[in-house]
Amino acid sequence: MSEIKSFAGRHKAAEQIPLEFDHGAARGRDDLLESERLASAVSLVDAWPCWPSPVVILTGPPGSGKSHLAQIYRDHAGAQDIVPQPGKGASERAALGPVLIEDADRAGFDEVELFHVINAVRQHGTTLLITSRTFPPSWKVTLPDLASRLKAATVVEIGAPDEVLLGQLITKLFADRQLYIDDKIVSYIVQRMERSFAAAQAVVDRLDKLALSRRMKISRSLAAEVLEAMEAAPVGD
Repeated sequence: MSEIKSFAGRHKAAEQIPLEFDHGAARGRDDLLESERLASAVSLVDAWPCWPSPVVILTGPPGSGKSHLAQIYRDHAGAQDIVPQPGKGASERAALGPVLIEDADRAGFDEVELFHVINAVRQHGTTLLITSRTFPPSWKVTLPDLASRLKAATVVEIGAPDEVLLGQLITKLFADRQLYIDDKIVSYIVQRMERSFAAAQAVVDRLDKLALSRRMKISRSLAAEVLEAMEAAPVGD
């Protein structure tokens, strides 16, 4: 409620708080927005199981497509999600088939368990995909053998988006919510927003909620109001 009020201001009396819906993003292979910045990562996931190394690490900022690519890997390879912590059976699963670890830098991991997972993957000819916002050297690994294994992994970076990709992403995010938005409004938003995937997700979410609360169609004036509020309080990670 406070979030809506922060950029609803003078319209408080006329607004209603919209119900929270689960806006599930479409994450099939055909739903992926491909661009030059995603090309290397997409090519690698599509090439499975012919990877240059059995362990692949995808790095990129929030909302850059890591989770979408992880889902494609799950679907394509039949990969299982694992948690590299004691007692979770991660290395046993890694010995049986393709596995996935998402958000390694944020979720954390036990270094010995991750070392055993990578060994199981190498020994049994399976594959491991790891996603992370940051590169492995920043994970502050203290176990020398694990550090060595991570250095041998294939690391692919997903770069920051350009205006074309941001426009495509905003259109897709609205489509995931069953909403159509005029191309001119998309262009207006892209030219004035922070150049990040997280900002694109935030502006869509806030604009959708504001339009619902006022029972209005998404317009340039609403977009301007949301962008002004976001400029005053930038989106963080």
